[in-house]
Amino acid sequence: MSQSTMMRPPVPPDVVAPLKAPRSGRGRSQRAVAAWMLTPAAVLGTVFLLVPIALTFVLAFTNARLVSPEPMKFVGFDNFTRLFSDGTFWTSLANTVIFTIVVVPVQAGLALGLALLINVKMRGVNFFRTVYFLPVVTSMVVISMLWLFIYQPNGLLNGLLAKIGVHGPDWLSDTRTALGAIILMSIWQNVGFHMVIWLSGLQTISPSLYEASSLVGATTWQQFRFITWPGLRQTRTFILITITIAAFGLFTQVNIMTQGGPLDHTSTVVYQAVHTGFAQQQTAYASAISLVFFVIVLAVSLVQRYLTRDKDVAR
Repeated sequence: MSQSTMMRPPVPPDVVAPLKAPRSGRGRSQRAVAAWMLTPAAVLGTVFLLVPIALTFVLAFTNARLVSPEPMKFVGFDNFTRLFSDGTFWTSLANTVIFTIVVVPVQAGLALGLALLINVKMRGVNFFRTVYFLPVVTSMVVISMLWLFIYQPNGLLNGLLAKIGVHGPDWLSDTRTALGAIILMSIWQNVGFHMVIWLSGLQTISPSLYEASSLVGATTWQQFRFITWPGLRQTRTFILITITIAAFGLFTQVNIMTQGGPLDHTSTVVYQAVHTGFAQQQTAYASAISLVFFVIVLAVSLVQRYLTRDKDVAR
């Protein structure tokens, strides 16, 4: 023990206690402030998320209607029995799956191509970035109404086709083209959003990797295959999940442009649930549709998560 330590006087306990008290009080004050800041988000999350989910589980097993003189009563699995024998539900589910299968790879691929084109340092590239992203900041309602006029029998699209001698159909009233028309419009509107995400992923890849590969004579395709694509692994996982979720939630385009027609060829599960619950006022049946759809989306999400985790482990 050093001499300075031996000569240091002991600190009285009545001095140590006041020194520790403010720290404890400051900690409680910080926790109180954090609790107050979290309260609005917690209240909103409870009212608009947890309560509707709980009501969906409860109402799905009743005969509740939006407006009805009859009291609500428990009916067991009657709504689910009706749902699984409902041809409209299976058609809506098939349309949703087709929409998702087409939109996810096509939109992701186009967005990646655009990101590669604008990931350069040249004059005027910011103009093209703005043009490609402009549909994203426009409301889907406005976009749907705009394309509704484009798809009319005497609209812009058929007018352009007539100039080259092609007679265009009534795109949104023909069972062979209605869903494809909505798919085309949806991809056009959302591709710019995922282009920006791809671009952010591209800019995280070190330029030194491309310089080193150029010195050993790597081609552009080899650089993309062995540098760009592996470097975008986390980005493409995020894009896959976001596009899939958005595709399963297809509603606005259908509600404005076709209302599920013609002959349910553009009806989706979300549109059927909303139409059944509000237009037909069958709240319980709509809740059963939403509950089954929730299980389907949850299963798809778990599969995506498993496949992504399996690839990460393999690497």
